[in-house]
Amino acid sequence: MTLVAVTGASGKTGWRVVDEALRQGLGVRAIVRPGSVLPAALAEAERQGQLAVQRLELGQTEALHAALSGCDALVIATGARPSVDLAGPLKVDAFGVRDQIRACQAVGLRRVVLVSSLCAGRWQHPLNLFGLILVWKRLGESWLEQSGLEWTVIRPGGLSEDDSRTDREGVVFSGADQQESDSIPRRLVARVCLEALATPASVGRIIEITSSPEQSPQPLNQWLTALAPG
Repeated sequence: MTLVAVTGASGKTGWRVVDEALRQGLGVRAIVRPGSVLPAALAEAERQGQLAVQRLELGQTEALHAALSGCDALVIATGARPSVDLAGPLKVDAFGVRDQIRACQAVGLRRVVLVSSLCAGRWQHPLNLFGLILVWKRLGESWLEQSGLEWTVIRPGGLSEDDSRTDREGVVFSGADQQESDSIPRRLVARVCLEALATPASVGRIIEITSSPEQSPQPLNQWLTALAPG
């Protein structure tokens, strides 16, 4: 059984990645901070022995190595939350990603999907009022690109809590720096992350995603195939 580690697994996107992976029959190791509260669905999965949960800080090197050892892939769904600490995005979206990259290199975990954000790297954007978050997200992306790992960066648009949109909308895929706005339900983001893990053609790509009821559903692999020359 494929074993996928998910960091930020108690977060609004991360827990949906875990939930979707369990629904697909994958083994999952959910990595959360010591004080995090698991959503009810994950707490129940842990109680029933369907989910392994590791509690640690990303800066705890040995604990992070142990949590990632034996895993086939990692989905990085960590992200800074709104806070009075304006250094939070630097700590989480840049240095936190770097810690995870180094841990993957140390334990021989090759496949990584990073959940980033539309417009990552842009200076003139309202989100940068929150601790230059898009700047630090791009730095985290850059470190992953230079890591030598088999990486994919997923850049979603505005994140919606409305899971009911998931089966009513199709994903709008694009390459880097092609989409400006629009939203996407978090559960669709989770599904695309898992699609990317299963799609070799997604390796080495930044993929931007939003969704629309006017977009016909298509698998990620189909979109990538259409990009291929010839």
